Amino acid sequence: MLKFLIVEDEKPIADLIAMSLSGAGCRCVCESDGMAAADRIERETFDLILLDVMLPGLDGFSLMEYIRPREIPVIFLTARGSVSDRVRGLRAGADDYLVKPFEIIELQARVETVLRRYHKLEREIVTGGLTIDVQSRTVQRDGAIIPLTMKEYELLLLFARNPGIALYRETIYERVWESDWLGDSRTVDLHVQRLRRKVGWEDKIRAVYKVGYRYEP
Repeated sequence: MLKFLIVEDEKPIADLIAMSLSGAGCRCVCESDGMAAADRIERETFDLILLDVMLPGLDGFSLMEYIRPREIPVIFLTARGSVSDRVRGLRAGADDYLVKPFEIIELQARVETVLRRYHKLEREIVTGGLTIDVQSRTVQRDGAIIPLTMKEYELLLLFARNPGIALYRETIYERVWESDWLGDSRTVDLHVQRLRRKVGWEDKIRAVYKVGYRYEP
């Protein structure tokens, strides 16, 4: 299930957004303060953040500086609709900028567009001789299911979604284990080795010297 963070200090608006997106099968959590949102982003992983600009504690533009290194998709939802504000929001790293008041159906369409851009709506990935069913979280080769642990599956999904890209061990650990990297590469290396054997990707997941790993389909 996709998990969204709604950072909005007007509770009726936040509740309406959460209700409309939860009805589409997403889990929504809300924060009304910029600092509280930063703390939550530190603790949890999100697929999308819906962010107001005018917030207590820490405004949306400042919060973007904290979000951007985490590569989480962001849509600004704000009453500040001037061209300069839109440009500032997009240059800060937001994926979209929607001015209040807006229709919920438009918000849903924009959310779908951003999620599609980040490959978060895909139902099936076929790569390297495998068929990965994103909805059921199963992996098959030639019709036979390959049993994977939760971390092995998340690791496989990360590689499958980033073909040809060298992924740092730090990035792999933070994405799959959803916690801060403490510099110990053994956990990542062990899981990569086990995944290679299980799915038959010994020649497809390549070690990148002093970096990490790269999946080469």
